[in-house]
Amino acid sequence: MRKGFSLIEIMIVIIILGLLAGLVLPNLLGQGEQAKRKIVCIQMQSIKDALKNFKLQNGMYPTTEEGIKALLTNPDEEKYKSYPNGGFLDEKEPHDPWKNPYIYTNDEGAIDILSLGADGKEGGRAEAADIAMSSCNK
Repeated sequence: MRKGFSLIEIMIVIIILGLLAGLVLPNLLGQGEQAKRKIVCIQMQSIKDALKNFKLQNGMYPTTEEGIKALLTNPDEEKYKSYPNGGFLDEKEPHDPWKNPYIYTNDEGAIDILSLGADGKEGGRAEAADIAMSSCNK
């Protein structure tokens, strides 16, 4: 009666597992950052929808200075008389997956939303590249 595995059998199993890991891991490693970039686009679309609702209620988008915070609380009760109780977003100010706040700009009605990417700084390449709302629509 034989008990256990021989050294050769164990080595063969380890070699097979090593080969499988070598084939599978390179494909999985970049998926985390790609998923975060997709989340950014989904969040930006949600912010854009809230901005559209803001414009429908108030006749204009918030200014750059008022920013995304204008979707949470009324920045000027005299200017925005149709502002609903509870604002336009359900939660606190949204942040990207890297915990950085989104940057909102309003250039005479042309709005844009930007995430500074993984490094939290302007510019960058690969994972550190900025993500603009316009690049999400591609």
